[in-house]
Amino acid sequence: MRYHVLAADYDGTLAHHGRIDDATWAALHRLVDSGRKVVMVTGRELDDVLALLREPGLFVRIVAENGALVYDPATREVRLLAEPPPPRFVDELRARGVDQLAAGRVIVATREPHQDTVLHAIRDLGLELQVIFNKGAVMVLPSGVNKATGLAAALGELGLSPHNAAGIGDAENDHALLVACECGVAVANALPALKDKADLVTAAGDGDGVAELIDQLIAEDLAGAAPRLARHRIEIGASERAVVSIDPYAANLMVCGTSGSGKSTLTTSLLERLCKSGYQFAIVDPEGDYASLELAVVLGGQQREPLVEEVIDVVRDPSHNVVVNLLGVAASQRPECFGRLLAALREFRARTGRPHWLVVDEAHHVLPAAWEPANDAAAAPPRGMIYVTVHPGSVAPVILKSLDTLLVVGERPHDTVIELCRAAELAVPRLREIDRLPPGCALYWKIGDPAADLIRVEPPRHERTRHSRKYAEGNLGNARSFYFRGRDGKLNLRAQNLMMFLQLGDGVDDDTWQHHREQRDYSTWLRDEVKDDPLAREVETIERSSLNAADSRAAIRAAIEKRYTLPADDAVTSEVA
Repeated sequence: MRYHVLAADYDGTLAHHGRIDDATWAALHRLVDSGRKVVMVTGRELDDVLALLREPGLFVRIVAENGALVYDPATREVRLLAEPPPPRFVDELRARGVDQLAAGRVIVATREPHQDTVLHAIRDLGLELQVIFNKGAVMVLPSGVNKATGLAAALGELGLSPHNAAGIGDAENDHALLVACECGVAVANALPALKDKADLVTAAGDGDGVAELIDQLIAEDLAGAAPRLARHRIEIGASERAVVSIDPYAANLMVCGTSGSGKSTLTTSLLERLCKSGYQFAIVDPEGDYASLELAVVLGGQQREPLVEEVIDVVRDPSHNVVVNLLGVAASQRPECFGRLLAALREFRARTGRPHWLVVDEAHHVLPAAWEPANDAAAAPPRGMIYVTVHPGSVAPVILKSLDTLLVVGERPHDTVIELCRAAELAVPRLREIDRLPPGCALYWKIGDPAADLIRVEPPRHERTRHSRKYAEGNLGNARSFYFRGRDGKLNLRAQNLMMFLQLGDGVDDDTWQHHREQRDYSTWLRDEVKDDPLAREVETIERSSLNAADSRAAIRAAIEKRYTLPADDAVTSEVA
């Protein structure tokens, strides 16, 4: 479900001539019965509107005084969101002949044509106040207070996001409300300027228009409105012909590429755009690639398995993103751990609409080709997913068939597309054969289109760690570790990461060290398994030099530490390239 809350204005929207009629009350009951919530957002003073409501408890929150306060009907608690103007302001307005003057807990209101007098009083008293109009009403509030800020406060209390809200209104003061919501709707009787701003306009007016919107929410979750929500689309790059963007609600992406090709950098760039637009994400990170991501709370690490409960605690706040670092989970147990996380996040998303996006790094490990969900509850969500992998052909076919967008970086991108198409039984698009994509470029394929296209993507604002923490302190696995075996193969000392490589390298005898140096084993491992070509070239130069064992050890250590910070304790941090 996309829309979990309806945010509705009162006068001219829910109410006609100040009252909500029986048909509108019935529609509101239908909406609540569907599992959704209703928040009223009104310019009226709270006591005025409560006197007009026969069922205030049907509203989970009431935002009154045009965003200046939030009221909880269940507890009758009032929370002021701003300081009221000083008493001398009201006295000054009365002294200047302003009648029909009302002062609420925060708001001060009168009617046209007193707007000029109000503005002059604000100026003469040197106050930081704003004037908002509403069909003849003149409302004075502290700067920055409006229906959007009030709704944000109410949704924050409820643990909901504006991206899961539909807003409906009719007047000038509803502009901010409609813009703040994922879908902004104007009733038929709304001012022309608001209709022009709205994503949808109902055929009926007032409460009948609200009922019309409610029936569309219940019937199809406003699916028919999706093509009109272009203002929310997320740009991912640009081709020679056009800007390329995705639907932030409906898309399912896969990011592919060889090791060290920039998959994490491209993914981080996408996440920055989603985060900037207010969409929440969670990353399942099996190998610690996102341990230094500044956009999110990082849970878990090499020494500790993250708990499902703490992951859910983080995402309860719509403003918090989370990285679930699985370095502390044995490789063989990561698919099972991922399954528990996926089930919990899917259930949480069903209740709240969040996190809007779930990123699965190393997808071929946790969703291998043989994977099948045990039931519908265990299946991957059908939208809002980014799968990152080296081997798309090794990912479960049920996942591949759910994709709508493919982004490929690195070497021989056409081979990657062909691999995915064979595994998912898709027709191969027209492709340009490119040995290696230039930096900052990706191959973009809207799956099902006849051709793939080359796009240029913006680098992330927070530059990614070029080589992730897993190389410094993680566990590369048996096959990718370095083994000090010695000249006669008598040793079997395994270095599963760079820190262990340096520790073991310092401890082995000179003959063992020199044997691997002569074979160029150090640079080969750094190039093939650590995926750091510049470091491998530097180490190869040291291997070829005439340095003795002790000096070559020191030189290789210095080369590694220049690119990675490796303190003696466990607080290992990767250097930002």
